[in-house]
Amino acid sequence: MRQLHKIAQKGKLSLGLVFPIESYKGSIASMANQEDLAKRAEELGFKALWFRDVPFNDPNFGDAGQLYDPWIYMAHIMNHTKSIALSTGSIILPLRHPVHTAKSILSLQKLSGGRLIIGTASGDRPIEYPAFNQKIEKKGELFRDSFFYIKALQKDFPSYQSAYYGQTNGGIDLLPKYSQQTPMLVTGHSGQSLEWIAEHSDGWLYYPRNFSFLQQTLTDWSNALELTGQSWKPYMQSLYIDLQESKTASPQGIHLGFKSGTDYAIEHLKALENYGVNHVIINLKYGSRPAAEVIEELGATVVTHFT
Repeated sequence: MRQLHKIAQKGKLSLGLVFPIESYKGSIASMANQEDLAKRAEELGFKALWFRDVPFNDPNFGDAGQLYDPWIYMAHIMNHTKSIALSTGSIILPLRHPVHTAKSILSLQKLSGGRLIIGTASGDRPIEYPAFNQKIEKKGELFRDSFFYIKALQKDFPSYQSAYYGQTNGGIDLLPKYSQQTPMLVTGHSGQSLEWIAEHSDGWLYYPRNFSFLQQTLTDWSNALELTGQSWKPYMQSLYIDLQESKTASPQGIHLGFKSGTDYAIEHLKALENYGVNHVIINLKYGSRPAAEVIEELGATVVTHFT
């Protein structure tokens, strides 16, 4: 859990970047120069890099994600960085076997020196479910079963009876071992109640909303934690930003975010911090400037406010 504490602390906000770290039209990114951008993001003080899990390109959905298998790509970027958190945003649990997911988590935790944080989700693309012989109407049950199985598999000689994925009876073990349970966050609701998320996850990943909606959402999160007898757990969200060259450029809304200069970007992020958001995952997809320029400017003028 040490890595989670590095990127999310009560009363503070930190910043991360989602792959691809680029702006692009349409659904498919070029994925060019991502290694250099990841290294530079680490040097500039961003706290986490986020890796999406999109099994198929659905042309009707409009975004194919970061293209590569998330585990392989995390290992690739791990070898080009030193200490920045490597986070999934998010692994689609019902469409992956829990044993393979747990094996990948443990392997990357060991090889990275404990840099992994796992965001999990049930998936938002119904057309993918038949390809895995799964039923979308059962996604909530599948998600819970996989979530608990992965948690169990990180223990020694695990014993777990899964309704959908099989069972272990304590006679076999999963290797390699890592000394701590890997933080597992839940994205959106993933077919679960907020109380379930509060009780069983290590934090909640949500989506950008207006400030009044955000305030109510954070109140609901706090209430859910209290109702389930939990201590503080982090609240994180994504945010699309199109950073303009003029630092005083007025804000204008874009899909799930805004375009503005750095002055408003700082103001907006400070407001999120004051409401209780602990980590913001910046997405540059809809940017009008090269990503390399934008992360340099964010690092020089924005990240310094949130360290």
